[in-house]
Amino acid sequence: MDPDIFDLMKKANKTTLEKHGNLITLERAVFLSWWCDKGDCAFCYMSTQKNKIKDPAKARRNMNNIFAEAEMCKRLDWNIEFLSGGYESFTTQEIKHIATTIKDITGDGVWLNTGITDELAEYGSEIKGITGAVEVANPEIHERVCPSKKLDDISNMLDTAHDLGFKKAITIILGLGETLDDVDYIINYIKDHKIDRVIFYSLNPHKETIYADSSQPASLYYAQVVSQVRLAFPDIEIICGTWIDNLANIGILILSGANGITKFPLFKMFGTKYGKRVEEEVKWAGRELKGTFTDKTKLGPKESDVSPDLDKFIKRYVKESLKNKY
Repeated sequence: MDPDIFDLMKKANKTTLEKHGNLITLERAVFLSWWCDKGDCAFCYMSTQKNKIKDPAKARRNMNNIFAEAEMCKRLDWNIEFLSGGYESFTTQEIKHIATTIKDITGDGVWLNTGITDELAEYGSEIKGITGAVEVANPEIHERVCPSKKLDDISNMLDTAHDLGFKKAITIILGLGETLDDVDYIINYIKDHKIDRVIFYSLNPHKETIYADSSQPASLYYAQVVSQVRLAFPDIEIICGTWIDNLANIGILILSGANGITKFPLFKMFGTKYGKRVEEEVKWAGRELKGTFTDKTKLGPKESDVSPDLDKFIKRYVKESLKNKY
């Protein structure tokens, strides 16, 4: 690794503090379904499920469960990163209903990451922004890894979102075969499509995929990519995802330009040594955390503040979190 990475991180950190302050958000993707009609992204867990799920409707989450999760995010002061679901798992009108209800619960519009669509005009103020799953920082690798998610279609959707007044985001997974040379592609894509938010993830090797025996990207490689993007776009929002087995990445990624962190199993980690570790990483990076991973008083009552229809799900979330121990 180029020793200049530490100088790069220092500059990226300074830029982030100047432009965004020292607040770090906890972000949570709210999944709508474990079914995807395309199901051929080579890294994705859903690609291993398509032939196993006989009835896609049974892979859909109960809507009241989704709304209860949104209510818990509000209680704990977590941001909803986006609504995420495989292709053809919900109709546009169903997604609109879910987004509208969550906005009523949290007081904030939601980001969507529900696939390529030509029905963006159906959405209104319940939607804050549209996420394009670019996934790979190299277009040639993208064609092999995500054959059914054409980059041109993603780009056209994001451009339409811009014309309709929505914010735009992209997701990038590091560790799929790209190199540091591909950072220029990310930078040009952000510039060409006026992207407001970039969400980086590190590869999570799933069994039964071609990446099953691959390793996650090195922490300083991840940091260099984030630092370069931060310095190229001081005003952009950057969210970084890491996994429970790589929590030591958090401080490094914050110092490289991240505004928020994501990709945690919230209710399994809440109130545990892992949740405490997240907060410690933020603290030692010199930042203030929005939301909590340890304060059990924030869990609130076992009944919903919104509707009795959510009570059984709220009770389960609170009960699961309260039983966790350091």
